[in-house]
Amino acid sequence: MAHQISVFAENKPGRIEKITRLLTEEKINIRAITISSANGFGVIKILPDQPKKGYDILRSNSIPTYLQEVIAVIIPDIPGGLHQISFVLNKYNLNIEDAYGFVVESGKKAVLILQVENQPQAQEILENNGFQLLSDEEIYRF
Repeated sequence: MAHQISVFAENKPGRIEKITRLLTEEKINIRAITISSANGFGVIKILPDQPKKGYDILRSNSIPTYLQEVIAVIIPDIPGGLHQISFVLNKYNLNIEDAYGFVVESGKKAVLILQVENQPQAQEILENNGFQLLSDEEIYRF
């Protein structure tokens, strides 16, 4: 099982700087990040090398933060790599609610981070269909 930190922040200068400064001061590395906003507020999703520690640091600094379980799955970094995952999940009527990814080895391997409506079922289905899922520690071995 992998984890991400979701931070709820007002969309204004300095918010991301504060978050990244706090993580940097604690020597927490960010493997992936996604930022989205609407109507003056945003959600920053961070995939750190030490999710629990990062969560605790941000919470202790009064930053609205949530530690979430996510599915981290290896996909081929080729045209259709993402389709392989979406095809399998669709076959079992599972909806991808949120996703982002990063390339590990160009043209060979990528990691897709997923939030799915039924995480345990999705994990089982992906594993049974030959996909390799990663834990927090495994994500950082690349």
